[in-house]
Amino acid sequence: MTERTYGAPGLSDPFAYAICLFTQVGSLRGPPYRFLGGQLAAMIRVGVVGAGVMGRNHLRVLSDIEGVELVAVCDADRSAVESAAQLRKIRGYLSSWEMLSRENLNFVVIAAPTKFHHRLTLEALEKGCHVLVEKPIAADLAQARQMITVAQKQGLTLAVGQIERFNPAVRELKKHLDAGYLGRIFQIRALRLGPFPARIRDVGVVADLATHDLDVMTYLLGRPVVRMYSETHRKINTQHEDMVNAVLKFDDGVIGVLDVNWLTPTKVRQLNVLGERGMFQLDYLTQELLFFENTEVPSNGNGAFTGVTEGNMTRFQIRQTEPLRAELLSVLRSISHGTPPEVDGDAGYNALALALSLVSAGEEGRVIELADSLAAVSAR
Repeated sequence: MTERTYGAPGLSDPFAYAICLFTQVGSLRGPPYRFLGGQLAAMIRVGVVGAGVMGRNHLRVLSDIEGVELVAVCDADRSAVESAAQLRKIRGYLSSWEMLSRENLNFVVIAAPTKFHHRLTLEALEKGCHVLVEKPIAADLAQARQMITVAQKQGLTLAVGQIERFNPAVRELKKHLDAGYLGRIFQIRALRLGPFPARIRDVGVVADLATHDLDVMTYLLGRPVVRMYSETHRKINTQHEDMVNAVLKFDDGVIGVLDVNWLTPTKVRQLNVLGERGMFQLDYLTQELLFFENTEVPSNGNGAFTGVTEGNMTRFQIRQTEPLRAELLSVLRSISHGTPPEVDGDAGYNALALALSLVSAGEEGRVIELADSLAAVSAR
């Protein structure tokens, strides 16, 4: 097997992969913010709710974007909010409502535990702020639907933080799949493993981690899931699952496989896409994309294989970027142009719906056939 390299040269600077977050910006009525030479033409006032790991990542990146005025941070933990406010030289609050009432904010980032997403989002929308809420969008589908409906009625944008969409390796893979590089797709397989995070107690591994892969799969394939089955286990977490193995069926016959857990002593984030012309292998952490060629492709009209033979390995060189920054800039552009964000409330609703169905399949020990209403939205 020989190796070939294609694509743009990578950056020489070392890349530090981080759990990244997604921010929604703008003004209420129409987009007054414009990009001039790639920068914002007006200052945008931002508040962050949550000073934990996710919130601190928001604060770090927002503080480094020209045209963004980081105004305030809120958290119920006094020491956490004082530390974050002092570091970023911004005002700190213990009450989200007080922050929203006293500060003239344009948008709010919500990086709080999932059980608070619904209330905090509605508070921010009521105060006329665009909202980014971290995934999962809400604790249940009824809450998520209300959040989407209120944002639409208010003329505000609700965005959901599905950060893996902005990984440059995923972008590169999407481009090749859409161009038909792989031919017919047979299987998409996700491996997302790591240690148990003591900071997360309000949701299980499906809502916290598998939502990434459910969203990426539907994004890459552009097709709805029609059937699923899963096995879940609870080994460390006392209230929610910390391991899931699942099989999905897409409406065009593609099989999705998920292996996700919080029980592995090293972090693994990989995705394989298998098709008639070979297999793509993606590593989220290193932002690496490989293609393993099958030299025997379909040779007759009905698409039957003549065989599978190992061919060349192609390494696509990808310009490495931090997904958080790419995501923030994408949302800023969407607001300035008056266009929807790439990951809107419906996309967050769909990922949550699939995640909840996976949990139900595991708890009930049965195959779940997804309703037409879910299938209709799952390809968004």
